[in-house]
Amino acid sequence: MIPKNKILSLFKETRSDSEHICEPLQTEDYVVQPIVDVSPPKWHLGHTTWFFEEFLLDPYLPNYKRYHDSYAYVFNSYYESIGKRVVRTDRGNLSRPSVREIYEYRHHVTSNMIELIENHFNEEFAPILEIGIHHEKQHQELLLTDIKYILGNNPLQPKYKDFSNEQLIETEKKEFIKIESGIYNIGHDSEEFCYDNELPRHRVFLEPFSICSTLVTNREWIEFINSGGYSEVMLWHTEGWDWVKKNSITAPMYWHNNNGQWNNYLLEGNTTINPDAAVTHISYYEAFAFAQWKGMRLPTEFEWEAAQSHFNHGNRWEWTESAYLPYPNYKKPDGALGEYNGKFMVNQKVLRGSSIATPANHARPTYRNFFHAPLRWQFTSLRLAKSL
Repeated sequence: MIPKNKILSLFKETRSDSEHICEPLQTEDYVVQPIVDVSPPKWHLGHTTWFFEEFLLDPYLPNYKRYHDSYAYVFNSYYESIGKRVVRTDRGNLSRPSVREIYEYRHHVTSNMIELIENHFNEEFAPILEIGIHHEKQHQELLLTDIKYILGNNPLQPKYKDFSNEQLIETEKKEFIKIESGIYNIGHDSEEFCYDNELPRHRVFLEPFSICSTLVTNREWIEFINSGGYSEVMLWHTEGWDWVKKNSITAPMYWHNNNGQWNNYLLEGNTTINPDAAVTHISYYEAFAFAQWKGMRLPTEFEWEAAQSHFNHGNRWEWTESAYLPYPNYKKPDGALGEYNGKFMVNQKVLRGSSIATPANHARPTYRNFFHAPLRWQFTSLRLAKSL
């Protein structure tokens, strides 16, 4: 069991970090929901607070009284076993509770959680507390990417704040790393925190392959565009091609062509594209098509994990060719927390590697992120692979 002092410190730090992410926002920015996948910042602040109240304070803190009788309905996300909730598309319609009221709610729950940890800490709820902390860390990444979408799709394209490390320029020499065929162990293998979808550890057999030491760059992507990559049907899945045509996709998200000059929106504001930076904000469909254009492919998540010690990673989520499925002998946790991962194991692709938006003490080589194929508002990129 994680020591009380360590988990208390991690809890306090995590709660503070969420609010720090929101410091540059104007009050109006907290409420906007431009698309279904982007939640209003104030909803993230409320939802992560509700999680602690629902799963820890209500069952474990003696004489605890819920802050507001309706907040469970307002801030539940997808926990069907917990009760009814606001429809996801309606989160942007929540003018109340106000931003001020949500911060008051946060401070109330935070102070009661500190009391719970300091005075009633036990091994029964310690694993739930650890999940709650990492759940909020997940939402910190979503907070930042949702804020970027909100501001980046505002006609004014306002600056969020100085964010000097957003563009990734890799210094490693580009080469293809050969990985021999064999049996590899996949999955989490330490006492440190992981999600249930990273377990159990198991063996896979891999055929020989090679994987690129660096991510695809903007320069390479511009070559793909100029060669007609977005108009060559033979490069795309049927579903991806339908997505391109229906949405008039001609470049990665946040790219704009102004009189032949490619610009993109960054958290620091709109700027000229750096051709040496890693391409970012692409969908799985685009990653697949680009790999086809290069005569290569995406690595599977198992190839990625087997090879990850040979290259730098952690600045972009990297699309893989793997469907998001349970590992052999996977078992969902009992109760409502069994809804956390298992029920999403259908029609999604796995991404590996974490990103610049991933909070400290949250990433690891076995982390399995997952999104639907057309989504690209996260800091996504791709690494090419070849069969040998």
